[in-house]
Amino acid sequence: MIDFIHATLTNPLLFSALVAALFASVVSGVIGSYVIVKRVAFISGSITHSILGGIGVALWLKNAQGFEGASPLFGALLAGLLSALLIGWIHLTYREREDSVIAAVWSIGMAVGVLFISQTPGFNVELTNFLIGNILWVTPQDLWILGGLDLFVLAVVALLHKRFVAVCFDESQAQLQGLPTKALYLLLLLLISITVVLLVQVVGILLVVTLLTIPAAIANLFTGRLSTMMLFASLICALLSFLGAATAYDLDWPPGATIALLAGIAYVFALLFQAFFRRRTLT
Repeated sequence: MIDFIHATLTNPLLFSALVAALFASVVSGVIGSYVIVKRVAFISGSITHSILGGIGVALWLKNAQGFEGASPLFGALLAGLLSALLIGWIHLTYREREDSVIAAVWSIGMAVGVLFISQTPGFNVELTNFLIGNILWVTPQDLWILGGLDLFVLAVVALLHKRFVAVCFDESQAQLQGLPTKALYLLLLLLISITVVLLVQVVGILLVVTLLTIPAAIANLFTGRLSTMMLFASLICALLSFLGAATAYDLDWPPGATIALLAGIAYVFALLFQAFFRRRTLT
């Protein structure tokens, strides 16, 4: 651990990685709490995997067509936003077909990504980093982008938090109160897609739902207040990211998988601790 801290202070790559993890942790705790209370983890998973299509197209344009301006990060962001809008529209219009169409969006996004990647020459390190996560791959330019997305998400939440709470806990009552529930629901999905892109930089596509939901789920075990849950979830996510990065550094493991593994173990221990505490309270 001491070696990792020293390396972080002296190595710009490690320092940038931890800054990226901090950006991702803050927004993950906030948006992840909405995901848990609204119970839209399945929709979040669909958005997560559909961004592979945007990444695949961007890599194909960049490496096969020579279009240097094509950024996988922007490709992921565009695909995530489009998927969120499509899934939200389907949810609001065709509720009886929601699960099937969400699965279709999930499959189509990944299929498009695989097809374009198959047409991209050479072994692509960028793709591997997006799939399994590698926070050491974050560049200073990415940090500015991630920081801007972070500030945007937090600003929207600060302005609309009470309305989001109403939609998450009782959508019918919120509609009776005159709130634009459909617009708020779509906006929430857009914020989820932005958060997904932030987290992909840390843990990769395959494990992003883990970090989006588990810290918030752990926080939810110990508090019923949403604002407190958001704070706890952000702190838990930041701690897991730091410990996961340190463990990966010491053991030479993939950082994303290590962070996700620690998150899963932490959730199991949190459940056991809560069960033990409740038993002691009853006795």
